[in-house]
Amino acid sequence: MSRHARIDAPGAVHHVMVRGIARSAIFHDDTDKDRFLDLVGNVISEQKASCYAFALLSNHVHLVLRTGTMPIADVMRRLLTGYTVSFNKRHKRSDHLFQNRYKSILCEEEPYLLELVRYVHLNPLRVRLVASLDLLDPYPYSGHSAVRSDLGVT
Repeated sequence: MSRHARIDAPGAVHHVMVRGIARSAIFHDDTDKDRFLDLVGNVISEQKASCYAFALLSNHVHLVLRTGTMPIADVMRRLLTGYTVSFNKRHKRSDHLFQNRYKSILCEEEPYLLELVRYVHLNPLRVRLVASLDLLDPYPYSGHSAVRSDLGVT
């Protein structure tokens, strides 16, 4: 059965989720997470896209992205292929890393975007990677603290 085309348009906002194959870990340590975030930054910058929210968990990732010059499918292909190649080389493996293709949901900006950003940034707290909201601020693999500082919240 063929895949349905994704709904996309320049400037569209997407909630993107990608999970490790068989729910396995896609990050073994902070170096892997840092590499993933570097790739997100590079791809976003090159394509004049925006990232409104992110949360890296052990076996999956949430991103809220606004497309720029490149469709979401191309952005994600560059990001996931680049990360998989780097991960496999670093960990001396050759298998697939991600389960199926990523999931993306087109987001209406009003009023859902703010709630979506909140949902994504609080994910590490929900899955108990951090024990409290205070400990979420210094957690570097969620955009929570960046949003709080942009809003002047301390």
